[in-house]
Amino acid sequence: MVIGAVLALALVIMLKLPMEWHRQARRTYLSAGLGIYGAMMMVYWAAQYIPSGWISVIFGLSPVITGWMAARWLKESTLTAPRLAALVLALLGLLTIFYSGGQISNHAGMGVMAMLISVILHSASSVMVKHNAYQAHGLVITTGGLLVAVPLYLLTWFVSGSSWPEQISTKSIVSIVYLGIFGSVLGFALYYSVLKQVSATRVALITLVTPVSALWLGHWLNGEIINMTIIAGTLLILSGLILFEWSDRNIKAG
Repeated sequence: MVIGAVLALALVIMLKLPMEWHRQARRTYLSAGLGIYGAMMMVYWAAQYIPSGWISVIFGLSPVITGWMAARWLKESTLTAPRLAALVLALLGLLTIFYSGGQISNHAGMGVMAMLISVILHSASSVMVKHNAYQAHGLVITTGGLLVAVPLYLLTWFVSGSSWPEQISTKSIVSIVYLGIFGSVLGFALYYSVLKQVSATRVALITLVTPVSALWLGHWLNGEIINMTIIAGTLLILSGLILFEWSDRNIKAG
């Protein structure tokens, strides 16, 4: 996150983008910071206990949570019967994956709960940024959010009593640099740029493309276990998300 904040600030200066600090801008930065710190902190913590593929699958629930919040606070599409059915399917899928947790780790349940909190915080952050309606460049919102998140990360690191690792593998260094550049700057900047143009619910549907690929990449690169229970849970979640999107199209067509 520190790498991301430094890079984002440098890009804002190089591109001569206006970094405003009026009330609407500050509220937007705080809203973005909620997702960058709160949601991602839960993801990093959960990664100790559950495979990366699970993280992506559970994060795939964000369209459902975002849709409910957007319907309530942004007056976007309402929660119809098909959407409620989609929610039930997705929750059944989550419970199925949760059931298989004992086969992977004794702390898998804690990881799943942390990811649910992450999804809620990420969805709330997206809806709040959309609600603030601050029409700034996506990179500006990302920079503001990182400036909120980085001190909180450093404070958390200090309070937890963590120390700098004596050795860092090449793989870890590459991963950290990748997350700093692509995950923290490019990814968030593009995300907030898209969020200005379309509904929060539709932006959340980006997560539809990640669960299956993440499961198999985790299996291939990290040797993570994939069994029939996890596959069944993933299919239930994806079915719920597809039904959620399909019902949204029907509502607009009607």
